[in-house]
Amino acid sequence: MKVFLNAGHAPDGNPDPGACGYGLRECDVAKNVADLVAGYLVAAGVEVVGNLQSDSLHEVVSASNNSDADVFVSIHCNACNGTANGTEVWHFYGSGEGEKLSSCIQNQIVDALGTVDRGVKGAKPGANGLYVLSNTNAVAVLVELAFIDHAGDAELLNSRQDEFARAIARGVTDYEGEC
Repeated sequence: MKVFLNAGHAPDGNPDPGACGYGLRECDVAKNVADLVAGYLVAAGVEVVGNLQSDSLHEVVSASNNSDADVFVSIHCNACNGTANGTEVWHFYGSGEGEKLSSCIQNQIVDALGTVDRGVKGAKPGANGLYVLSNTNAVAVLVELAFIDHAGDAELLNSRQDEFARAIARGVTDYEGEC
């Protein structure tokens, strides 16, 4: 299995750091976690064919499609109003394989970190579609680790990035083994 990783938002936060809260920037957390995931997948014998952070979603999708990846994982931090919290994983609406991969990753994160289980969600083009899920050839998911603007979740995002990464990697390998 070939995996392509995408850390959300712009490298070094320029021009878009993504969501921010409690001294954290989404671009930094996502990049750290993606780099750790890559290491754990390689150690597990999974081929990582890309690990790209770019402000251009077209560039991300093109790189993934050109890499002939089987699986695409985009890593993000959520934000809302300071009171919402938890983990959710998105897949392309109607993709059975995407839903399966989402469930594998969601279950691993919630079990490992004890985050609130916000569930697996389908992104529907024209309603709540996410560009990377709609335009990537691989089985694609977008992981919202936790809410960067929630005090408890921000603490997890700050101090337990390694555990988030291990959980995502286990979710991918569970999927390969048909979790």
